[in-house]
Amino acid sequence: MSEAIPILRLEGIVKTFPGVRALDDVSFTVMPGEVHALMGENGAGKSTLMKVLGGIYAPDEGRIFIDEEPTVMTSPLQAKAKGVVFIHQELSLADELTVAENIFLGELPLKSMGRVDWAKLYGDTNRILKTLNVGFNAKTRLGDLSIANQQMVEIARALTVEPRAVIFDEPTASLTDAEKVVLFDVIAELKSRGVGIIYISHRMEEIFKITDRISVLRDGQYRGTLETAQTNEDEVTQLMIGRSLDLSRNESHHELGDVALEVRGLSCGNLFQDVSFEVRSGEVVGFYGLVGAGRTEIAETIFGLRNPSAGQILIDGQEVRISSPIDAIGYGISLVPEDRKAQGLVLGMNCRDNMTLPQVSDLTAGPFVSDGAEIAIFDQYRDKLDIRTPGWKQIVGNLSGGNQQKIVIGKWLSMHPRVLIVDEPTRGIDVGSKSEIHNLIRDLAAQGYAVIVISSEMPEVLHVSDRIVAMYSGRVMRQFTSDEVTEDSLIQAISGIEAQVLA
Repeated sequence: MSEAIPILRLEGIVKTFPGVRALDDVSFTVMPGEVHALMGENGAGKSTLMKVLGGIYAPDEGRIFIDEEPTVMTSPLQAKAKGVVFIHQELSLADELTVAENIFLGELPLKSMGRVDWAKLYGDTNRILKTLNVGFNAKTRLGDLSIANQQMVEIARALTVEPRAVIFDEPTASLTDAEKVVLFDVIAELKSRGVGIIYISHRMEEIFKITDRISVLRDGQYRGTLETAQTNEDEVTQLMIGRSLDLSRNESHHELGDVALEVRGLSCGNLFQDVSFEVRSGEVVGFYGLVGAGRTEIAETIFGLRNPSAGQILIDGQEVRISSPIDAIGYGISLVPEDRKAQGLVLGMNCRDNMTLPQVSDLTAGPFVSDGAEIAIFDQYRDKLDIRTPGWKQIVGNLSGGNQQKIVIGKWLSMHPRVLIVDEPTRGIDVGSKSEIHNLIRDLAAQGYAVIVISSEMPEVLHVSDRIVAMYSGRVMRQFTSDEVTEDSLIQAISGIEAQVLA
């Protein structure tokens, strides 16, 4: 590989924004037929570097080479014309258009008189979709697809040209395990054709499965490149955050209080059936299962977003009726949702207003909201949760993923709940911030909160939980203590292999 000519080479890139040196003399290369991971904590400079490569930002210093020819990128369209294609984490698709129109938007095939050649458009699109092995076609309305399938449409866009390099930014964030397999097959096919792949992800298991090299940024500076086959997670983490992380199983023990939340025989149509469990004060109960197991739906039902078809919910031993989130909040239940950007935050609002949003009506002074009361709440939880922001006026959309998640958690902690439900607490968060969130969850339990954690990551659920509820197809298969659970027994339970269903 070292004798080949790089497809892409960025040399000495510097990019400065007011008060921030986002990139400081960064160099990076991608070789033909390699998958090159770009890693770093949120805010390390990964996105800025890719925006420089894509012509969105002009570098203050440094040069870009394609096949060792110097080039200046002035726009994403120019980047695509030169064979550099981006697949973004944030979808930029039009719901009302067909899949074909989204894939070829701005490049629709035309016949005479400027008419769209629909036969060619649909034919070309279906040929691309066939390579992705998806269950929809060119004429499908995009808004009718799941988020995961919309991500596959975003990937299909890259295949409309003969790419020299493809940049994948957190491509599996919304994909099921089966769809990940298809994606990795597509990446392997591109690699076999000599295409260079830049793969940005926080998921270590993916990085070590599909990449050839790993380059790390920290605080806007290049920290080194490692051969994937010759390194390990600890070495990569050290480069990313400058320290090792404790990723061991939860072995902390503290005295648990009374049962704060009990669920008996809870059902919600076909989503989940006959679910029973309890959570004590000071306890973290993890819910683990495959996509579609019903974990999120249980949380939404407890929080009043769904109406149960059977069963009981008890708070401190007393049965309660919860028909809305307002009811749930009144009973001391809070929910940190799965998708913090779409469900947990107003990205265009500042940090203070996001954190105090559920209790605005309680913070009024006459007809106006009390600025002083809002700022006091924000300051308290900024310090308590170590939220890194210049101040309350910072727009939440400008924060890193980890700090955004802390804002959502702080918003609900400021309501003083008895029960805190956290759905996918570290999705899209870098490894350093992930460790901070894990420590925060354990600290909250030690302070007496009853915590439910829903996670798709086995290491995470093993690391934070005192007990684990394993679910399969809407049913509880087994409940494990942290002492008795093994990875094999957990996998068996969530795969439906366990014959015994425990109530």
